[in-house]
Amino acid sequence: MTDVLQPVPALRRPDLLAAATAAALSSWSDAGSAPPVEKVEVAEIDPELADTAAFCERYGVAPGDSANCVIVAARRGAETTLAACVVLATTRADVNGLVRRRLAARKVSFAPMDTAVARTGMEYGGITPVGLPADWPLLIDRAVAEHPRVVVGSGLRRSKLWLPGAALAALPTAEVLDDLGT
Repeated sequence: MTDVLQPVPALRRPDLLAAATAAALSSWSDAGSAPPVEKVEVAEIDPELADTAAFCERYGVAPGDSANCVIVAARRGAETTLAACVVLATTRADVNGLVRRRLAARKVSFAPMDTAVARTGMEYGGITPVGLPADWPLLIDRAVAEHPRVVVGSGLRRSKLWLPGAALAALPTAEVLDDLGT
């Protein structure tokens, strides 16, 4: 059984957004290549179904239309850099190859859950690239950036965002990479 989702413009439902996500959308600039903020929509979901596979099955969303945002910790010497990687749900981020090289790190691993939650101000399982700390690298797979309308987290487990991939590519620290998702 699939439930029908009813996305609405995200700024109409700030209660369905993490504070950082709502702030980022409120200050959205339509200048340059960024699609208008009205193209960013949100829909409420069952928080127990926030994980990608369960969400896609219950709501009839193809995994190729859904993207995951994973937080990684890149280490070089005593320095650790947190970054985000966004890939389609049908792929996995090439953390030990492309991400490690791009971040010039000796070692890259997924950030611990408590670190990811504390540093983003978002809920685990709902972390989104919209509203991440301004100094974090944001690596986006080209397939996500070119997707006409992709689903990502909202910062909360109880909702999802729909937006053009170009909107993610236009975020301030975004860098679009070929083959980030493998």
